[in-house]
Parts: sequence; structure tokens; C-alpha cells
Amino acid sequence: MNRVDHAEASSKFIAAKDHADFHDKRLWDLRKKRDGESEALPEWEELRRLASAIKEHALTHLGDYLLEFERNAQANGAIVHWARDAAEHNQIVFDIMASQQARLLVKSKSMLTDECEMRPFLENRGIEIIETDLGERIQQLDDEPPSHIVVPAVHKLRTDVAEVFGRTIGTDPANHDVPYLAESQRRHTRPYYLKAHAGMTGANFAIAETGSVVVCTNEGNADLSVHLPPLYIASIGIEKVIPKTEHLGVFVRMLSRSALGSPITQITSHFRRPRPGTAMHIVLVDNGRSERLGMQDFWSSLKCIRCGACMNTCPVYRRSGGLSYGSTYSGPIGVIIDPSFNLRKYSSLPFASTLNGSCTNVCPVKIDIHEQIYKWRQIIAERHQLPMVKKEAMRLAGKVLSSPKLYRAAVEAAAAGIEHLPRSLVYNPFNAWGRQREVPTAPRSTFRQWYLAHRGVKNP
Repeated sequence: MNRVDHAEASSKFIAAKDHADFHDKRLWDLRKKRDGESEALPEWEELRRLASAIKEHALTHLGDYLLEFERNAQANGAIVHWARDAAEHNQIVFDIMASQQARLLVKSKSMLTDECEMRPFLENRGIEIIETDLGERIQQLDDEPPSHIVVPAVHKLRTDVAEVFGRTIGTDPANHDVPYLAESQRRHTRPYYLKAHAGMTGANFAIAETGSVVVCTNEGNADLSVHLPPLYIASIGIEKVIPKTEHLGVFVRMLSRSALGSPITQITSHFRRPRPGTAMHIVLVDNGRSERLGMQDFWSSLKCIRCGACMNTCPVYRRSGGLSYGSTYSGPIGVIIDPSFNLRKYSSLPFASTLNGSCTNVCPVKIDIHEQIYKWRQIIAERHQLPMVKKEAMRLAGKVLSSPKLYRAAVEAAAAGIEHLPRSLVYNPFNAWGRQREVPTAPRSTFRQWYLAHRGVKNP
């Protein structure tokens, strides 16, 4: 399996300056709105502490709460399935639909089904799937994966969406008015709800106490997907379980504020039991989560409530785009989740970070994201998964940094070289720093030279 080269993959996005600038500005705007909302709540840090403690308790008693959820969901009339991995999840969903002769599925937003690559699996078996979330539908029509956990098409400009809709659903490709585009997608999608054989959602939370599936949306598409077709399937990662309904209020107060800088999502739906004459199936999915739960340094990543706040604040993600990460999960949370799925494939991602800690500061459940990124770097080096160029660069850097004489000589030589060498020698394929930026002009003297000149004391 090919390694993801984040630096190389991001170069195309960075080259499209209008897109890169908009992406950076839009996500930073969400970060600023998040700050405004959090600062308006005196109890914000207490909410973070509570949310982190609730998730820690649920994860350290995960088996008990999953069984409680199963018992209560079954008592409500739902049918519960267990999937060890993506393959089992996809086969279970297909078997459920085949048993009902269902060939058309309307689907609300779900990162888990993207993680499991469910859509191509079902489409190859003759099932038509319609993404009903606006952003996910844009990405589906453009044959691209989502680039963000919450706003999956945020890397696109309105002109891009107009082109996609013009090519796929017959709208005017020159009309990029946002209300026109949204209404066009709505009119195109609504008939599918009425003729769909099955509907699907993911879950923001699964409440053990009641066996309820909780889905938070701003478009109402989850409710239409659940209530109109005769068959409802919920795909849920096992880490989504929380103990009681009373705990939900903590997370609901933080989710939309962290994600979009808005006080609350428009609709918080509780799906508890099937309507008369319909069926409700719940698929609880592991797919590596139990293994991650046993990782001492990384288990707390399972606390994630998929708000995307870490992505909105990350300077690397904002400037490189989500598709450059080569995975369902991008940005800082992806950097610590993805290597647990496949260390070799995603070994470059932990280096797509400045380790500035902003991701940890905004995380509503207090995941120590930047610490985990640093730990992955150590593991990748220890397991010899570093690319040869980076490995050799680190070896040479280690030699230089461990020797004061070599370090001083290297600094002085570099300063002189940058100033006098031809650009073709400075900006070469080995200079990763210079691919998207100018190497800064060297100062006239180093700090040591300045110190010796002004203090008159020479260190040995």
C-alpha cells in the first residue's frame, strides 16, 4: 500500500491560491466564532472538564455500557448487530437491505461509513445511495471524499459547486448564487426520500440508558432519511456511547459551538424505536477502536466528538486542505487516528504539524492532541517508518546539533550560502521548506557573533 505524502499532496491545493486563501479565511472565521461562543459561557472550562470525564468514564467501562445500550435498544424494538471491522459492517448493511429487497438508500452524514468505504461496496452490488447532506452530496456528485468532518466541501468555492451541479444535475453552471444552488440541490434530492427503500444515519451519541441514537444536524435531512423510508439503519462507532441522557446536555452545549461557532445545532434528533410497520437496525462497529483503546498513549483519541475544532484552528490543515491527508479523517484528529489504522501508509501525517498546541487548547473533550502527534513521531522513528530523505536529514541534523563547533560552522555557512548561491541551488528538490515559501534572508550576524562583539567574552 502506497504511503501518503502529505507535502506532495498539498502542493496542488496550495497552488490554487484563491481556494487556499478562502479555505484558510473561512476556517479561521469558524475558529474566531468558536472563541466568541466559548468566552460567552463562564462555565466553558467546567463543561470541557465534565465532557472529558464523562467520555473517560464511558471508555473505561465501554463493554458494560455497550451491553446496556444493546439491551435497551432491543427492548425498544430495534435489531442490534455487531461488526468487528469495515468488511463486516458493509456486509451486514448489504444483508439487511437484501432481506428487505431494498435497492435505494438515502443517507445522512456519517464519517464511519466513509471510513468503512461502504458506498462503493454497496454500489458494486446494485444499491443506489444518495447522500442527503448538502456538503456530502456535493462531494458525491464530484466523486471526491469529504475534506472536513463537519463541512465536507469547505475547500470548494461557490463557482466550483455551480460547475459540479451544472455537470451532474442540470443546473445553470454560470449561476453561482448560493440560495439558487441550495434550492436546486433540495429539489433534486427530495424525490429520493419519497421513493427510497431505506434510510441511514450515523450517530453523534448513543445513550446506554435509553438505547437511543442521537443525531445532530442543521438541515433536517437525518429526520427525512429516518421517517420516510420503511427501513432505518444506524451505523455507530462503539466509542459514541455515553451513559445517561443527563450527560447529553454537556455535549450538545459544546458540539456546535466548537464546530461552527453557533450556540446549538438546528435539530437534535433522538431515534429510539421503529414506527409501526417499519424496521430499525443498529450496527455497532469496532474497526480498530478496541485496539486503540488498549494503546496507553492514544486511547483518549476515542473521546473525540467529531466537532472539527482542531481542524479549524490548525495552520497546517487550513493551508493544505483536507484531501491532502489521504484519509477520511484529516487535520490534527486525523493525524493521531490514521496511524492506528495503518502506520506505514500514514507515517508522514504526524509531521504535518507545527506542534503549537492550538488543537489541544480548543478540543472540547480535552484530548492532548499535540502530545499524541509528538508520540507518533517517536514511534515512527523507532519502527523505521521514516522516509529515507527525512531519516538521513534527521541523522545529519543530529550530528550537527550535538556538536557546538559543527553547529556554528553550519549556521555561518548557511547564512553565507543563502545570500550568494544561485536560486537553482538553494531551491532544489531537497529543500522542502522552499517549495511553497521563500527562505528568509539571513541576518548580518549570528546571535553568538553579536554576543561576542558586545559582551567581549568568548565561550570555550
